[in-house]
Amino acid sequence: MRVEEAIGRQIARLRAERRMSLMELGESLGRYLDRPWSRQAVHQAERGQRSFTAAELTALALALDTSIPALFRVEDGGVELPGGAVNPKEYRGVLLNRERESPIDGLEELILALHDIQAVLSRPALAQLARIGRVADQVAGPEQP
Repeated sequence: MRVEEAIGRQIARLRAERRMSLMELGESLGRYLDRPWSRQAVHQAERGQRSFTAAELTALALALDTSIPALFRVEDGGVELPGGAVNPKEYRGVLLNRERESPIDGLEELILALHDIQAVLSRPALAQLARIGRVADQVAGPEQP
């Protein structure tokens, strides 16, 4: 996936989580940029059909109440740059602001662990098992001491 597409997916996901319309996000961006984005401009960004300036990425992070690195997150795999593909491990290291040879500090290690936990918890089979567990608990009733 191209890096613009990865950013676009995160914009769409974050906008939906915040229950913002395309127009509302465009107007919010106008507070930080020279002028608001049109509904069509936001739609193009979400589809990965545009490049972003540093000012636009900053405005998007502010408008969506997130960090700039969060806009670059990719759920699966790496990204494609004009010169070729970047593997997932290397890409994640870049997002964590980590040099290749430096050890991961505690905070970065926690971020990686939380990302991995989120990926596991979002699996449909796990959600189904959790529902089955809740029903089993209800049927069994309260535990006896």
